[in-house]
Amino acid sequence: MPTDLSPTARALRTMELLRNRPGVTAGELAEHLHVTERAARRYVGILREAGIPVESTRGPYGGYRLGRGTRLPPVAFTEPEALGLVMAVLDGQPAATDAGDVVGAALGKVIRALPESVGRQAAALREHASAAPDRSSARPDPAITSALVAAGADRRRVVVAYRSESGREWEAEVDPWAVVVRHGRWYLLCHSHHARAVRTYRVDRVREVRRTTRAFEPPDGLDPVAALEENLGTGWEFATRVVFDAPQEEVAPWIRPPMGRLEPRGGAPGEGCVLVGSTSNPAMYAQEWLPTIPFPFRVEGGPELRAAVATLVSRLTASLEPR
Repeated sequence: MPTDLSPTARALRTMELLRNRPGVTAGELAEHLHVTERAARRYVGILREAGIPVESTRGPYGGYRLGRGTRLPPVAFTEPEALGLVMAVLDGQPAATDAGDVVGAALGKVIRALPESVGRQAAALREHASAAPDRSSARPDPAITSALVAAGADRRRVVVAYRSESGREWEAEVDPWAVVVRHGRWYLLCHSHHARAVRTYRVDRVREVRRTTRAFEPPDGLDPVAALEENLGTGWEFATRVVFDAPQEEVAPWIRPPMGRLEPRGGAPGEGCVLVGSTSNPAMYAQEWLPTIPFPFRVEGGPELRAAVATLVSRLTASLEPR
């Protein structure tokens, strides 16, 4: 059995063990789920909260068992729910129209399990709808994603092997606070113990996840989406600093969070503003992000971004020269 499963998968696995092995103990559940006994009891609690009767008996011959006559209710979708599910899947993964795709295969199973009238509509939508892939989206490995989500749910520190966009590879020991989906990309919001700071990693660039025995506690009142937006432009290899001769409130709508943090310049209104951040891809920063901002600016740092801008300027200048 894989050691890294999502909380939902572990809860379902717990129910399967209770059905097949009446009287199973918390220790045996923990062994089969590859978690602690405390976590195993938590998954039993999840089943009870979902309305599934789980009985427990104390003593040397005690353990857990499903209540007599337990029957799981079938999943029933209305037509709008079924069509909405198919639309959401195709919107997020256009390749799901192909039964050979892993998500497409799963979607096919869901459609076949629907009542005939609803399933016919869902199958027709899947067969005849066309979806263009989002070029900016990135699909992470499901096993990697599941491992990070499971570690976050169990509050276990992990070691991630990461490869940046520039090709640099490293390992980091982190507390996986949350996995956040933003504009078709999956991010790990975490606390890096090496950097002693919050970091955001693209999940599709995580090559390996190794769970440790160390526990962690996320910050109180953590808002994963807000924290991700605030920290997207920090912690990368190459520092960036861009000065704008325009008011901060006018420049702000043009700044993407991964570009860094926009601050007043000189501390006084009307003196322009400065964008401070970092990037792993200076060429993209220079070619795709900066040219979209309709205000005068100066690239003061770092040297990699200045070099990327100089290369772009040289190319554009050469394109206007007579042959």
